[in-house]
Formats: sequence, C-alpha cells, structure tokens
Amino acid sequence: MDCSFLSMEGKVAVVTGGSRGIGKAIALAFADAGADVAIASRKLPDLEKVAREIEALGRKALSVPTHTKKVAELENLVSKVMEKFGRIDVLVNNAATNPAMGPIIDTEESVFDHIMETNLKGYFVLSKLVGRIMREQKSGNIINISSAGGVSPAEGLGPYCMSKAGINMLTKQMALEMGPYNVRVNAIAPRIIKTEFSKALWSNEKLMQREYESTPLKCVGTAEEVAQAALYLASSATNYMTGHILVVNGGAFF
Repeated sequence: MDCSFLSMEGKVAVVTGGSRGIGKAIALAFADAGADVAIASRKLPDLEKVAREIEALGRKALSVPTHTKKVAELENLVSKVMEKFGRIDVLVNNAATNPAMGPIIDTEESVFDHIMETNLKGYFVLSKLVGRIMREQKSGNIINISSAGGVSPAEGLGPYCMSKAGINMLTKQMALEMGPYNVRVNAIAPRIIKTEFSKALWSNEKLMQREYESTPLKCVGTAEEVAQAALYLASSATNYMTGHILVVNGGAFF
C-alpha cells in the first residue's frame, strides 16, 4: 500500500516540550516522515540531544530554550523558527505542567494560576502567534496535546483537567476561525501514557489496578503511539478533519 499521504517532506514543524516524552516522540516521528523540526523546552542540553537524533534522520533541527509560560520566550521561539526556516507548517502545542495532586478545594491559587498559565495560556499565545503566520501562508496545521482528563474528570487532577478542557475548546474555536484560511486545528487527548511526566500515575499499583479494570485494552499507552496519532493529524490523511478531539485512551469508559 502506498503510504505517501503520511509524508511530511518539505514541511517545517514546531514542537513544544520536545526534549522528552510525548514531545520528543512526535519530533522524531515527524523527522522520520521528512519534516524539519524546531523543538522547544526549558533546558538547552536536553533539546540538543534530541536535535542530534533529528539530524541523524537527515533532517534539519532547531533547538530554542523556551518556557511556554513566558510570552516573550514564545515570541522569541517563533522569531527564531521564521529566521531559520521562513515558514511554519505544523505546530504541536505539547508542553504542560501538573505540579500538584489533590482536591480542588485544597489547591492553592498560585498552583492553579501556574497550571493555567502554562497549559492553557501558553497554548493560546503560541497558537495566536503561529496562527497569524499560517493565515498569511493560507495553510497550516495546529495540533494540541490535550488529555482524556479534558473530556472527563480525574480524581486529584482538577486544575489540570480544567486546563485541558480549555484546550479542547481552544481547539474547536480556532478550527472554526482558521478554517477559511486553510488552517486545520485538532487535538489529541491521551489517557495515561508511560512517560516521566505521568510516573506518579502509572507507578501507583492501586491506581493502575483500577485503571486496568476500566480499560478494555488492559494497558497504558506509549509516547510513540501518541506520536503516530500526531503524524496522522499532521498528514494529508486528515485534510478534511478539523476541530476534532482524538481520544487515545485504550477504550476506557470513564
């Protein structure tokens, strides 16, 4: 079967949180499919390791240290990418945080603000900056990494779930507004993915026993599986798909 529709040859992608976990897997999947990739996260040494892996696949890489909570750093990221590549075809908003677990009524306001500023406002600002470029290009593709927690609540993860629910609506709203400019906006909503970010969940035996009871596939996902979903959304295979929240959850029913 000809799978050339999955090719990203000639495209430029930007991936936040690209130094590890889901972001790293997406960056490498895109490079393997032919894209040049700009990766952003807070620590340059970690980015440079991934950049070398991208270059080993025969693609160009750009590492830009960026804290997605800081608007000036997001502006710098976009400026650096345009300076090097001259265009942005795909944006993956992936960088996120969840520094605390517990009931909403016990959550400090500063923790709530930090989660919202990083997860939701960060996506909003970068989507706005890149969206203006894509509007001028009359083409583009934005993929937001949301969470199954943005679709249904998860115990102890209230503010995080709220931020991800906001990302889902940001996705739908931008899809509505950007469609006339040939810019597609979709999201991926994974459940528990075995990365360092979610270790507190998948290393909890009691929680995982309950997880397997409610998940038909009886397993947690991998970063590579989310990356394959991202490649699908970034490719021409989904040219008629926008405003969609692609849930990747092993069939879990809550």
